[in-house]
Amino acid sequence: MFSWAKHAATIGLKPTPPSSLIYARSSLRYASTHPHRLETPDYDYSAARDWYKNTYRPELLNKLGEFRYSRSSGPGGQNVNKVESKAQLRVPIDRLLAIVPEVMHKPLRASRYFAENSSSIVIQADDSRKRETNKDTCIRKLNDLIIDVYKQSVPGETSESQKQRVKDLQTRENEARLKSKKQHSSKKQSRASGGFD
Repeated sequence: MFSWAKHAATIGLKPTPPSSLIYARSSLRYASTHPHRLETPDYDYSAARDWYKNTYRPELLNKLGEFRYSRSSGPGGQNVNKVESKAQLRVPIDRLLAIVPEVMHKPLRASRYFAENSSSIVIQADDSRKRETNKDTCIRKLNDLIIDVYKQSVPGETSESQKQRVKDLQTRENEARLKSKKQHSSKKQSRASGGFD
């Protein structure tokens, strides 16, 4: 017996499942009977493509977050653990989501750079012994992240020739299906009438 049912029984109430469980059951039932309705949300992909072509500029990323510097254990020779050359870029996720299309929001939250406890994207670099080089590396990694998420989330635009090719293939497939159905129908009719005239 579920814990909510035990609790209801002890205080003398009719055990009814919580609304969240009822909703989960009904949505599962709906999913099994209406699989075509559970598609991804209808995002505005053309607006996302327009944003990428016309609005997005990597230079804007410098002003999004804040940099922190600390001592690095990476390369640096005698500078190791003496000079604060390790760069860490922290971008609050709300600021980043405000400038990117909605289709990219969920993948950005799921990226390996997302720190849930601070609700921000955290990128660090200590590849170089120079602070500015590590800062540029952080910006480059953030830019690469945004471009990768864009390319994975937004499908490419379909050309007119490709659309026509798909339409032709669908027409041919439909014609072949109808021809097969007619052949099958005539075969069944000939069996029913004896087939020997």
